[in-house]
Amino acid sequence: MKQKKFAKRWLPPALIERLRPLLRRGIYFSGQYANWLSANRDASGYDSGQILERVMQATLKVNSGEAAFERDSVLFDEVIHSFPVLAGLLRAATENGGHLSVLDFGGALGSSYYQCRNFLSFLPRLQWGVVEQPHFVQCGQSLFRTDQLDFFFTINEAQEKVSPNVALLSSVLQYVEKPDEILDELADSGIRYLIIDRTPFSDSCDDVITVQHVSASIYPASYACRIFSRKKFQKKLSEKYEVLSTFDGSAIDGANYLDGLRIEFGGVILCKKQDN
Repeated sequence: MKQKKFAKRWLPPALIERLRPLLRRGIYFSGQYANWLSANRDASGYDSGQILERVMQATLKVNSGEAAFERDSVLFDEVIHSFPVLAGLLRAATENGGHLSVLDFGGALGSSYYQCRNFLSFLPRLQWGVVEQPHFVQCGQSLFRTDQLDFFFTINEAQEKVSPNVALLSSVLQYVEKPDEILDELADSGIRYLIIDRTPFSDSCDDVITVQHVSASIYPASYACRIFSRKKFQKKLSEKYEVLSTFDGSAIDGANYLDGLRIEFGGVILCKKQDN
């Protein structure tokens, strides 16, 4: 602990970022893999029952008012808002007469809903549909479903029930084996707005598949993870979407390094092109 405080006080932030993988503290990345399957073999995975238990207990405390919100099972006494995400949600609502219906892909047990709801409470109609892994959906439907918040197994099911006018993907695309398929499904769904947040990018020409390690202070876990090539990602999205804004996520997730490659977290707000 003393060493950690010393490092924060005396070492430059850029040096701390570079040392993180070597010190194995906080979130860090290790290895570059030829394919997703190889990285998955070296990772513990995202479907651990322990992860669900931690997130469930944290969300129960948010629901009861003991905490302001949770992110990745970590509790906070005050909400840390993502104002670019809120701007995108409010634009979608304004265009739709104050009605906002969100398809939150990979939204855990409603983390982003609880984070945003204070700014959205004045809307005449708010629906929030989380699409998640089966054990998260079952838990959500059992403990956290409300008139506004619900949980679904597939994008298609959520679409039928909540008729979303915006899709939110926060800290999720990097953990999906085939993210292009998810993006294509959303593009073909007719949902007008797409908000992507807390996603890792680099200036590499190609995506990099690696393993992300979670801080032991949160829970012991590691996941196969994709670091997106910023150029390829933007090209993919520009086929069917107009980019309204890109934004930096370093205030929340910081930056990181993998074998000298700088990784920066960020997001983008998109609107579907009229002819698509």
